[in-house]
Amino acid sequence: MNKEPVNKTQTLPGGVMFNAYPDSIGKKLADTLDFLKKPELKDAFSLFYILPTFFHSDLDRGFSIIDYDINEELISPQDLDDLNELGIDIKLDLVLNHLSVRSPQFVDLLQRGKESPYRDFFIDWNEFWKDHGSIKDNDHVLPDKEHLEKLFMRKPDLPILKIRFPDGSVQSYWNTFYQKVEFDEIVAQDFTHIEGLDLQGASDLAKRIKVVIQNKGLLESADMEDIVQCSAGLSKEDLIAAVCHKRDYLGQMDLNARSELVWEFYDETLHKLSQYGAKIIRLDAFAYLHKEPGQPNFFNRPGTWEYLERLRGIAKKYELIIFPEIHAEYGAGIHEEISQQGYPIYDFFFPGLVINALEQGNNEALLRWIADIQSKELQTINMLGSHDGIPVLDLKGKRIDGSYRPGLLPDEQIEATIERIIERGGLTKNLYAADGKKIDYYQVNATYFSALGEDEQKLRLARAIQMFMPGVPQVWYLDLFAGKNDYAAAQSGHTAGHKEINRTTLNLSDIKEGLKKPVVLDQLELIRLRNTSPAFKGEMKIGDTDPQRIHITWQHPEATVTLKADLRNHSFTVYHGDGKNDDVLMSFES
Repeated sequence: MNKEPVNKTQTLPGGVMFNAYPDSIGKKLADTLDFLKKPELKDAFSLFYILPTFFHSDLDRGFSIIDYDINEELISPQDLDDLNELGIDIKLDLVLNHLSVRSPQFVDLLQRGKESPYRDFFIDWNEFWKDHGSIKDNDHVLPDKEHLEKLFMRKPDLPILKIRFPDGSVQSYWNTFYQKVEFDEIVAQDFTHIEGLDLQGASDLAKRIKVVIQNKGLLESADMEDIVQCSAGLSKEDLIAAVCHKRDYLGQMDLNARSELVWEFYDETLHKLSQYGAKIIRLDAFAYLHKEPGQPNFFNRPGTWEYLERLRGIAKKYELIIFPEIHAEYGAGIHEEISQQGYPIYDFFFPGLVINALEQGNNEALLRWIADIQSKELQTINMLGSHDGIPVLDLKGKRIDGSYRPGLLPDEQIEATIERIIERGGLTKNLYAADGKKIDYYQVNATYFSALGEDEQKLRLARAIQMFMPGVPQVWYLDLFAGKNDYAAAQSGHTAGHKEINRTTLNLSDIKEGLKKPVVLDQLELIRLRNTSPAFKGEMKIGDTDPQRIHITWQHPEATVTLKADLRNHSFTVYHGDGKNDDVLMSFES
């Protein structure tokens, strides 16, 4: 495939981006708007990444989307008008790979089975693998070993959800991410309509069925012979039919991008997002979309590029900037490939590099990454914390075609960073092989403030470095308020509960008190500088220093700004002026 850079028509807007759920502050988006209208926030933000509980969803805090209509419980059209009045552009998500089982399309499939127009909207696992595997237990196809070993897995088991069509047949559909099957309470009355079965027999049958489904909610593949023999001559199919209407599915079902109906859906959705006022669209889980036997089914090439180019054409119609979201090792070079094709990228390397720089008192890895961004002309969106975890995998090296490309940090420093964050209360998320064994850490879940040892001076310096980085800085609402790890939320048992450690809802009194704290006001001053100074439209220069210091200057004919910092004692000074007479704008000693 031609890897030459294409014409970069997608240029990110300038300014600083706020990042929150619609209900991260108060109870709904209107409360966040009241916050953004406060005098302390004047001129701080030009963009707002609103996370996908913006839409109707049911799992994974918004990333299992039912439909892309506005979630009227949290958002009103007036809110979107108010954002426009504030001069704040919107960034939203399009979750490319999947939809909720409660989406209208999947509900229709459950209700109509083979007669549904959406039968091919999702991926029939057995149909996909029929020529590349063998039927297991007359149930689902097990891909041949050489294919199975290549699959990039997000969970220990095969990525399938088994559903029962109205004709009684059981079908397996591709399900990369979360799934759960539950039953309403099975009671004797579910069987009393069966001729020849008295109330006691129905009660005994209900108890037996409950034992079968208590683990996974599966009936079709369960050994039910003993139950059949004790149930007045009923067949297994009779028993399943009696209770399957009480079954409820949860999950994120993979979309079949081979279907033109899916592409019509993408077109309709992007049009809808543009009507909400969105300017930037983050393509969530895009790397899983293209699937082909014999491929890892994670960033398949060239198929992924073909899909992205088609999406870019659709987005152009609606004047949208799209960018793919992906976690991968630095050594894999995927971020460079994406950039070469003209897309902005998420800077998932930056959060770990800043922690390393502040803990080691050393600028080398961070400056190496800045040099990469400049020399390769990468368009980036960077962050400290986010709705997700602190990336870890991204910093690693990668062996490709027999040669090893180093990471941004040596493995021992990555491990030391992980252990330090865990010691400070962080939780880990892992990747798995097809046999269920853990391959590697994926990310560490913690607030950024807690990851820094809840040291306010470190947080100030981390924010200062972010504001002086190339790219668009994205600010997680909880970082702004120096949020601490929320262990109660993480242990609540909800889906992906470990992520809730960094998603604490701030009530209005939290905001009122927070806006009195120096660590909050100091960050806002740095953010306002980045959002308003013309210096950041100019040229970035790195000054020569010893390894424990960092010296960054942005120069523009209208203004110059400079950051000088000590990475060991975390003191720093920001200068602002015309390049000839620079004044100290702010200075912080440790």
